[in-house]
Amino acid sequence: MSVTTKTVDYVQDGETYEGFLAMPAESPKAVVLVAHAWGGLSEFEQDKAKLLADWGYAGFAADVYGKGKRGTTTEECQALMEPLAGNRPLLQSRLSHALSVAKTESVSVRAAAIGFCFGGLSVLDMARAGMAVEGVVSFHGLLGAPVNTEDNKISAKVLALHGWDDPMATPDDVMDFSKEMTAADADWQLHAYGGTLHAFTNPAAQDPDFGTQYKVEADRRSFAACQDFLAELFG
Repeated sequence: MSVTTKTVDYVQDGETYEGFLAMPAESPKAVVLVAHAWGGLSEFEQDKAKLLADWGYAGFAADVYGKGKRGTTTEECQALMEPLAGNRPLLQSRLSHALSVAKTESVSVRAAAIGFCFGGLSVLDMARAGMAVEGVVSFHGLLGAPVNTEDNKISAKVLALHGWDDPMATPDDVMDFSKEMTAADADWQLHAYGGTLHAFTNPAAQDPDFGTQYKVEADRRSFAACQDFLAELFG
């Protein structure tokens, strides 16, 4: 399938953000927002947007940091992520605006979202906050709930794809997440991959002492699960 791509600059509260749109040759079934990991929008997320276009969706890789704000070291990434991880309403506002841009640019009414690591937390927050998405997929996402959505019901379907040995989302975190989703009346699934650390879909993740390690089997299985989930949503 022929895929076309373009960068999309958009503005919120006087700040410019740079997204990336991948469109299939035919009219897309829906738009799927791609939420980036802690380093900011990169070629990794752009490639996932193009993969979604291969599957027949519009893929929109969003930016919640701001144009040109990207991290390459652990310290830089933490400095970018922590202000939003610590201010979830602000993160949710940026995601909501990005979703509106994604729908407009793709001329799509229906939408879903997928995200990686910090982006996994981001898309879970989109579901928690009741944004207009039909489903979200978190890949090795951070699972902790924000305080501003505590009593909300979740209408979006939720799929969490998780490395069981992920030190950034422990088994206790998984149990808390399961209780949260159940209390919110969510249609939720969690696929846990044994012997698997954080960032298992990213071939550049090669630091097991830090808790990050690519794993080819979990990568393949998780994207197969994601493709099936989106097909269930949109046919």
